[in-house]
Amino acid sequence: MSGHSKWATIKHKKAATDAKRGKVFTRLIKEIQIAARSGGGDPDGNPRLRTAITAAKAVSMPADNIKKAVMRGTGELEGGQIDEIMFEGYGPGGAAVLVMTATDNRNRTVSEIRHAFGKQGGNLGEQGSVAWMFERRSQIVIDKEHAEEDALMTLALEAGAEDLKDSGDTWEILSDPSNHDAVLEAIKKAGIEVVSAEAVAMVPKNLMQVEGKHAAAMMRLTDFLEEHEDVQNVYSNFDISEEELAKLA
Repeated sequence: MSGHSKWATIKHKKAATDAKRGKVFTRLIKEIQIAARSGGGDPDGNPRLRTAITAAKAVSMPADNIKKAVMRGTGELEGGQIDEIMFEGYGPGGAAVLVMTATDNRNRTVSEIRHAFGKQGGNLGEQGSVAWMFERRSQIVIDKEHAEEDALMTLALEAGAEDLKDSGDTWEILSDPSNHDAVLEAIKKAGIEVVSAEAVAMVPKNLMQVEGKHAAAMMRLTDFLEEHEDVQNVYSNFDISEEELAKLA
C-alpha cells in the first residue's frame, strides 16, 4: 500500500458535495453525451458510456435525462455540439496540472482556463508537456468508515486491482482500466459504499510538495477549475502537508 496526496482527499469531498447539490448532473450529462458520440449508444459495447450511466444512476439522475443525453450524443436528438479539450500546464510552484473540459464554446473555455492559470502564477503548456507525469488508471474511492484495510485490500486484489492507497479519510483503489468493472462489481457485491468511481483517471506517478504562498495559490487555482462549468475533472501531482492545510483552513 502506498501513500497519496492530501489534495486527493479534499477533491473527493468536493465531488461528494457537488453530487448533493446537483452540480454533478451537468458534468455527467456532458460525459454521457460525449461517450455516446464517440463509442455509440449501447452501454454494453461502450465501457465509457456504461461507467457514465452507472455514475448518473448513483446520484439518482432521472432515466429520461440519461436517455436524452445518450440520444443527443448519437445524433437522434438535436443538441449543442460538445467538444473535449484537455489542458496541460504548471501551477504555482511548478506542480503539473491536467484539466479535462467539455464545452460548447472552445474560445471561451480556452480564454478562461488560460486566465485562471496566469492569475494564480501558473501557466499553460504545450500538448504533452505534463501528461507523461500521469498514468491512466481505474480509480475507486471509499470512505474508511465503510471498509477495513486488510479486508478491502484482499477483496480488491482478488478482483484484479493493482494497489490500495491511503488518502487520509478515504481508501483509493487503483486498477488497470480494463479491470474497472470487475473491481467495482466485487466492491458493490460486498455491500461497500463507493464515494466515486472513474473507469479512467489520470493518476500522478510522483507527488510534488508545495508550501506557503504556492500552496495557497495552488488551492485557489484548483478551486476555480473545479467550479468552472466546462471543467469535467482536474488532476494534479501536488501535495500539501497537514500543517499547510491547517494554515489554509
